[in-house]
Amino acid sequence: MTERRFIHGFHAIIAKLRHSPDDISEIFIDRQRQDARARDLVKLAEVHSVRLIQADAARIDGMAGGNARHQGVVAQVSGTQRVLKLDDVLDTLDEPALLLVLDGVQDPHNLGACLRVADAAGAHAVIAPKDRACGLNATAIKVASGAAESVPYITVTNLARTLRELQERDIMTLGAAGEAETDLYAVDQRSSLAWVLGAEGDGLRRLTRENCDQLARIPMLGSVESLNVSVASGICLFEARRQRGIKR
Repeated sequence: MTERRFIHGFHAIIAKLRHSPDDISEIFIDRQRQDARARDLVKLAEVHSVRLIQADAARIDGMAGGNARHQGVVAQVSGTQRVLKLDDVLDTLDEPALLLVLDGVQDPHNLGACLRVADAAGAHAVIAPKDRACGLNATAIKVASGAAESVPYITVTNLARTLRELQERDIMTLGAAGEAETDLYAVDQRSSLAWVLGAEGDGLRRLTRENCDQLARIPMLGSVESLNVSVASGICLFEARRQRGIKR
């Protein structure tokens, strides 16, 4: 029997319909939703011949696992996520790589927000360890607002080794660290680059930090000592894009 899982929210389901409709077995929508957004989803499902079922709110609540922000729509999709290798992404690039590496991000809301930022900045992939990370679950997919379908999410068994492999491919690994002497605006980010960020509070793990080519800090002018990892990711990635001329 094929393993199934549920995703919820309009952004996540519409993105799945547009990028990989064959992964969706059926969509459940609250029969009370008759608004334009619901009608657009129904039309898109019909275009891709995806079965759509009108359901009551209680049933949708149950399928969404108690997440109250499902927006009245849940989709049953293939439980087997596409496994991507880093080489699958890097070998197809015709411009300097721009990657986001996340070390120890365990909050799915933060992961989803990082994916959304990565999509907006035109990052080519988000890389994270298989262990000590939350993984791409339904909450992260919903928060990503479609970016989970558009940005390759690559999990690796050994993050330090992956950083060394990136370096062997002439991709600079630049770690974000508050105590770094150099700020990110002084670093040349026009060549292939992987920004490496840790979880808010804990920051980069020691081994991850040691395997970065360089560390850089985000100048902090106020009283707070750190930023949410998705906010920090946006600052770092968009500075790289600014230096490259914001083109993609």
